[in-house]
Amino acid sequence: MYQPPSPYMHSQPYPGYAPPEAEEENGFDPLKLLWFVVHYRWLIAVCLIVGLISGVVLTMLQTPLYRAAANLEIVTTGAKVIQDLEAVVQTSDMRTFENARVKMKSRDLARRVVYELNLSEDETFLAPTPTFSLSNLINRALGTSREADIEGLTPEQREARAVGLVQANLAIALVRNTSILNISFSHASPEHAAMVANQVARSYIDQTVDKTSETSDLARQFIQEQVIETKAKLQESEAALVAYAKEAGITVTGSDASLISENISKINAALGQAIQDRLDAQRDVEQVRAGNAGSLPQVFESESIQTTKQKIAELRATYQEKLNTLKPGFPEMIRLSSQIGELQKQVDAEVASIARAVEIKFEQSKEKETALKEELAQLEAEQSTFQDKNIQYTILKREVDSNRSQYDTLINKLNEVGVGSELRSSNASIVDLAVMPGRPYTPNMNRNLMLAMVLFAAFAAGIIYLLELMNNTFAVPDQIESELKLPVLGVIPFVDQEELHNAFSDNKSSVSEAYRSLRTSIQFTGTENAMRTILVTSSEPSEGKSSTAYKLACDFAALGKRVLIVDADLRKPRMHRIFNISNTMGLSNLLSNVVRKGDVSSLFQVTSVPNVTVLSSGTIPPNPVDLLMSSRMGLTLSYCAKQYDLVIVDSPPVMGLSDSPILSRQMDATLLVVAAKQVTRKAAKTALARLNAAGGNVVGAAFTRFAVDKLDYNYAYRYMQYNYYSYDTNPAQLENHATQNANAPAPNVRRTGPVAALFDRFMPGPS
Repeated sequence: MYQPPSPYMHSQPYPGYAPPEAEEENGFDPLKLLWFVVHYRWLIAVCLIVGLISGVVLTMLQTPLYRAAANLEIVTTGAKVIQDLEAVVQTSDMRTFENARVKMKSRDLARRVVYELNLSEDETFLAPTPTFSLSNLINRALGTSREADIEGLTPEQREARAVGLVQANLAIALVRNTSILNISFSHASPEHAAMVANQVARSYIDQTVDKTSETSDLARQFIQEQVIETKAKLQESEAALVAYAKEAGITVTGSDASLISENISKINAALGQAIQDRLDAQRDVEQVRAGNAGSLPQVFESESIQTTKQKIAELRATYQEKLNTLKPGFPEMIRLSSQIGELQKQVDAEVASIARAVEIKFEQSKEKETALKEELAQLEAEQSTFQDKNIQYTILKREVDSNRSQYDTLINKLNEVGVGSELRSSNASIVDLAVMPGRPYTPNMNRNLMLAMVLFAAFAAGIIYLLELMNNTFAVPDQIESELKLPVLGVIPFVDQEELHNAFSDNKSSVSEAYRSLRTSIQFTGTENAMRTILVTSSEPSEGKSSTAYKLACDFAALGKRVLIVDADLRKPRMHRIFNISNTMGLSNLLSNVVRKGDVSSLFQVTSVPNVTVLSSGTIPPNPVDLLMSSRMGLTLSYCAKQYDLVIVDSPPVMGLSDSPILSRQMDATLLVVAAKQVTRKAAKTALARLNAAGGNVVGAAFTRFAVDKLDYNYAYRYMQYNYYSYDTNPAQLENHATQNANAPAPNVRRTGPVAALFDRFMPGPS
């Protein structure tokens, strides 16, 4: 995997790194679905085969049934269409169809059918083969039939069984958007299926006719009796009402209200008007008495007064105009003044007349109001007496009304019964008679097989879902980035253990190409010369950490770097077996201070791989953690980092041990190896948390044992296909240079700096 170069940071492998979003994981992925089908193909095949066999067995266990159907039309007349509108008629129709369906399914109609067809004596009808039983499979295989023993049944029991079979196997359905009922009957015998379906239709028509006729006669007779009785009651109640009215002297109007009540209402209205007139007249009188008679409305409404006032105004205007040239004593001026005075007297006389008329009107209003009040008081006294008499009258009147309403209702009902049987009853007619079916409708082999295969396919899908749900390992690199929040620096394909050595030896193999990609990613993880020590660890054993450490050392050495591999697995070391070197003395002996100064250099063993030196684990100690935590371990790592270009430390697994967290704290970088479909996600998270808690710098993960050579959904991720690459017969110059450097002898080890000097005092370097 190629990663862009970025400055090395101890706290974060990639500055600004964020795990990829899992949008594609949440959507529908047909490629993943196809992988599930191929991956679990044997499970799906077994479930489908079992479903196929189950469908066949289920079909053989079922008894063939025949179904015949007749169509019956239910005609409803709209006698109430004009009165109740069309919507009500439609509701009435649906109720009629439902009533017809219930009647056809009733026990009474089933008994009619049994009597008409004599089914209680028909053994083939009374003893059909069970619908679903094991004997069906045997009978179908042997070609035999089953007959039930009904000889011991009484006639009543035979009838009850026949009626029950008719009701159980009969189905009534309304054909959509029509007034036709579909009557179907199922039976093991096609003859009985057709006969019963047709007889149900005929028996329903006969039953409807009988009940309609009987009901109409009984209803007419009952209503007639009620009409006669109610008519007599009405006559008696009316006679009693009239007699009491004459005796009490009660006279009522057409609205059943007494004359006294009407008079009181009229007097009240007249009194209200008289009071209003009196108030209006009183207001005018008060104005006259206040000396403002000239401002009465009647004055302004008088045309003669207004005309006279207009003349006075004209004369005064003329008088004023001539006053400018003539003196008041001039005859013309005296004449004008006399005319003005005479006209003013006329106006005053008319105003006084209007004032007298107002006072007379006021007096008349008062008298009228007084008279009306006296009349109202007299009528109220008479009304009180009338109310006492009206109580009994009201009781008799209510009885008359009740009897009259009941009589009218009965007359209407009698008229409806007379024509109702033809206007509102349902008429049924047979549209199609049932014909004998030629083949059974059930069991349906194709439908049963399809249903069984669908059910078992769903069962297989459920099993696959549970298996995937319980699979809590890492299957693809995306899961590492989303779960562990670590970048995947390399994806290593799966290779059998027997072929691993050959794959490592072949530089053109997919494994070698994958490890070179991992090496490139690690190079870009840190800055130049910033990462000198790398710890390779894993969550659990057998995840390929030792192989990864070995192959990384070889690949870095191919670049001309001096690489030292330190086998820090002081419990189950493997590096000495991989490099085929001695493990008599090693790291544990160096940390235990049991190595003489002159023998320290012999612990660093030069391998057959150019530029690769190994510091084996040495004797397995009883206290590995104490040795790894000692100051000598830190001095050793510091010394080695100065003497070699790169130090790769192979450590034990993280889970259950403290070795790796202790070592990760002392290293520049830590590479976490995660095996595909092996380590659980919880274990990997716990291991990563322990490394982070110890202060280790986990720069990324190496995803090993990724099975890309198999038919797998992993192809969809397109992480690797190293066989795509081809190699030229003439390798590049850089590769030649790396090869030449790889074949060159290991350079002499140099020690510089105060730490190296301190190291030389008790641990001379290798020669």
